[in-house]
Amino acid sequence: MVLLRRYCWLLVPLAGAAILCLALGIRQTFGLFLPVITVDLGISREVFALAIAYQNLLWGFTQPLIGMVSDRFGAGRVIALGCLFYISGLLLMSQAEGVLALNLGAGLLVGLGMSASGFAVVLGAVSRLVTDKQRNVALALASAGGSFGQFIMIPISQGFLSSYGWQTTLILFGILALLMAPLAIMVRNRNTTSAVLPNKSVAGSPIAALREALSHRGYKMLTVGFFVCGFHVVFIAVHLPAYLNDLGFSPKLGATALTLIGLTNIIGTYTWGHMGGLFRRKRALSLLYALRSLILLGFILLPKSEVTVIAFAICMGATWLGTVPLTSGLVAQLFGARYLSTLFGVVFLGHQLGAFLGAWLGGWVFDHTGSYDSVWVLACGLSIFATLIHLKIDDQSEPVTKPVVESAKRV
Repeated sequence: MVLLRRYCWLLVPLAGAAILCLALGIRQTFGLFLPVITVDLGISREVFALAIAYQNLLWGFTQPLIGMVSDRFGAGRVIALGCLFYISGLLLMSQAEGVLALNLGAGLLVGLGMSASGFAVVLGAVSRLVTDKQRNVALALASAGGSFGQFIMIPISQGFLSSYGWQTTLILFGILALLMAPLAIMVRNRNTTSAVLPNKSVAGSPIAALREALSHRGYKMLTVGFFVCGFHVVFIAVHLPAYLNDLGFSPKLGATALTLIGLTNIIGTYTWGHMGGLFRRKRALSLLYALRSLILLGFILLPKSEVTVIAFAICMGATWLGTVPLTSGLVAQLFGARYLSTLFGVVFLGHQLGAFLGAWLGGWVFDHTGSYDSVWVLACGLSIFATLIHLKIDDQSEPVTKPVVESAKRV
């Protein structure tokens, strides 16, 4: 019984992991739908990619606002609402006969659903429901749920697509997404001002917390750096299967590559999150992007074969979502966890701007050049940029507006 009480706190990050497993796992399968939907609907890759790009853009721009709502009224209600948006988007997408329904389903509704059930809301709730000592492990476990979702949902999606077609597969995914609603009960957070890190200022409202964060140079640099992660993740998730098909490989290789990325990312995300408790998070982030630049460079230069594709997937997966616990943990380190959903939501907007560019630019470049090569080179260059910019983050200084916030609190 004592042992059970000691580890019962793990139920919170595990519930958060399950929500992210469903929300991110389903979304990560959309790249497998690109070849079949574009053929059936008679649309170009750019049109399909633009719908996914709209999804990421909407997710990003609504994330700060939804984060504020979550900080104010609790994550449980927000996630339940997101579940409804998500299911509606999948069902509308399954009935799409043209571009409008595809944009409304995959773009608008799924984008809103992801905003309300994604990293910012879930990790913000998890951070507030655990102690300071538990936070690194909790964020790593919850973040790893998104990786496990990709690992398990990619082969499920491939099997469903082969057996039932893309319309029925999307309907079945909508049924699976229903599970997020009861899981939301486990992460409904009690909003208290005690959920802060020692010696960090506590703003009196989400707006005040955001104003304080925006005065910190490192916060802005984190936002810019997270742009690169969004570009990488969405470009690869959406376009890698089609890229491999163009090279003459079986469609199963693309599904296998995405599955391996999800598998190795389970270990990678937890490992990088744990490293955030052992080393300075900014240095861990810089190391992650440096490794990712080497992985991308190797994939560009080496001849393409099943072996190199599998090696690329395994190595890339080890860095895939490792940025999330490190970035959210650094935000909490600097500003506390009370308004983490709001503050991480703005940083995540940077991620989604990169995701928009990665999804859309991949389709645009292919339609105009017949190749993805220049986008792979750009992805490598952006990784080098992210390596350098994270080293410049001042992760030990106090926000310059702290006296203003404290004086406002006295009034």
